[in-house]
Amino acid sequence: MHPIARQAADHYHALLRDEKALAQELEERYLDRIRERNLTFGGRVLCPFPRPEFVAPEDYEEIRGVCRGIFRAVEKVEATLGEALWDRVALTPQERELVAIDPGYRRSSPTSRLDSFLTTDDYRFVELNAESPAGIAYAEVLVEMFLELPIVRRFQEKWELGRFRARDRMLEVLLGCYREAGGRAASPTIAVVDYEDVPTRTEHHLFREFFESKGCPSLVCDPRHLTYEGGRLRHDGREIDIVYKRLLVNEFLEKVDELGALLEAAKDRAITMVNPFRCKPIHKKAIFAVLTDDELQSLFTAEERAAIRAHVPWTRLVREGHTTRDGASIDLPPWILANRENLVMKPNDEYGGKGVFIGWETSPADWAQALTAALAEPYVVQWKVDLERETFPELGPDGLKFRDLVVDLDPFVFDGEVEGFLTRLSGTSLANVTSGGGQVPAFLVRQR
Repeated sequence: MHPIARQAADHYHALLRDEKALAQELEERYLDRIRERNLTFGGRVLCPFPRPEFVAPEDYEEIRGVCRGIFRAVEKVEATLGEALWDRVALTPQERELVAIDPGYRRSSPTSRLDSFLTTDDYRFVELNAESPAGIAYAEVLVEMFLELPIVRRFQEKWELGRFRARDRMLEVLLGCYREAGGRAASPTIAVVDYEDVPTRTEHHLFREFFESKGCPSLVCDPRHLTYEGGRLRHDGREIDIVYKRLLVNEFLEKVDELGALLEAAKDRAITMVNPFRCKPIHKKAIFAVLTDDELQSLFTAEERAAIRAHVPWTRLVREGHTTRDGASIDLPPWILANRENLVMKPNDEYGGKGVFIGWETSPADWAQALTAALAEPYVVQWKVDLERETFPELGPDGLKFRDLVVDLDPFVFDGEVEGFLTRLSGTSLANVTSGGGQVPAFLVRQR
């Protein structure tokens, strides 16, 4: 954490400790404010932590440069390797059929998120969410709510807070892809598409409200309720121009027989779908195995190699046979067994912390069983990231208390450029909301 950001956090905590009226106001009103803004995830409060994450402008500019280099490297291997990349990231036959569908525009992942942990000396990106990054609308509505808090107003007497504009960039990306694909409607109708029972449904409606506030007709719908006839995709009779696809490809394939309307509309390019099915190869967690492959380093510029070396942990698909680590050949399965305390194994294509094995929290016997499971289906193994813990206030049944939490600082990437963050907190090594963590807003911070 930059000294300015640390000083800002210390001042905020001092206000909570010393200004009893401000702390009492939070205890009495904060959770009600969260619910009034529909900031919930699967029915539970999204943000029980009444302090934002503070980011120094210098750190933000550095992060933007690093992410630019990493994302450029990802797009470079995609363009250079072509379909050979599909084998490297273990794309399934069904996924290959979807990836082959031309979306009508150039980028495979116009909106993405690089997920990182703050570490003891810096930050490390552990995966690229190139398919359907959540949290954009949640983050910005949290910002709006926090700016109304009495404690934040008091804090701003000495500190200047800067906002991000990730929702605006999301809308710009949707409209930009639509125009690039040949769309001509002055105000195209946007459908936020996902199954109606997902825990992020409230965020879908936050996006609908935002898009409509910007003059774009919008709706939220389940893909099973779409129809396609006469060259138009519809929901309850409303014609759709842009599909903001929050539905993951895995979940699409589970019910593909019920989703013919969306599939046919995508094939016919009757709609512009963002992100397209074509994002799948670079969404796989094995994309970091490609970036850290010793044989492919010549593809990258010196700047890109430096960003990968400093901020992307060594990653490999879990397979029988030899690979390389720091230029040396290793027999991967026995090496994984011998280096348990420095490794994580996780599914190649999953989310929410599902199926993750954390070596230093796992017994040798359980780790051996985990390796057997990982060899049976696509898994990646990744070098340990040394996590930093940061102190945050938390509101619970016993009132306001302070906890040391893992911070997951995840830059949103729009057309290759960073704008804002998803910031998640957790008491465990799995810092994601699905597995029980929480989200806080992030602000740029400067002294007045």
